[in-house]
Amino acid sequence: MSKPVLAQPLFVPEQTPTKRRHRKNGFTLIEIMAVVLIMGLLMGLVGVQVFAQVDKARVSAAGAKMKQIESALEFYRMDNFKYPPSLEGLINKPTDAKNFPKGGYLKQLDVLKDPWENHYVYVNPGTKNQHSVDISSAGPDGVAGNEDDIKNWDDRTGTGS
Repeated sequence: MSKPVLAQPLFVPEQTPTKRRHRKNGFTLIEIMAVVLIMGLLMGLVGVQVFAQVDKARVSAAGAKMKQIESALEFYRMDNFKYPPSLEGLINKPTDAKNFPKGGYLKQLDVLKDPWENHYVYVNPGTKNQHSVDISSAGPDGVAGNEDDIKNWDDRTGTGS
């Protein structure tokens, strides 16, 4: 007589000692891809905000450097009764300067460049500041004459800051 066939259980729990699956430590490819995707999305959102703040900081720095140059120009004028022929005259003594402090009026050449590494434009005598000088930067795009220029005068009134 043949042996009776015993019914096999349909569900075998994984926790039986003989059938335990051993999972290796680590992450699956899907988990890694999900993390990379989320990080990419976050960097895209955060990066745009960070770069906008960097541009604002550069514009502020350009204005601050311009104020520093204006102050040095006024000190030069008080000592020599006129403005220097160029901005370099604040660092290196011009030939016609009667009074010039040791070390100059500005200590560093990089003050004469805007945050985008372009030289400030210096107009003496000023056309916008009639009793002073005009100083401007072409701004982030490096093209003079458009709305992102940084200047020491107000276009609405035509007067200096």
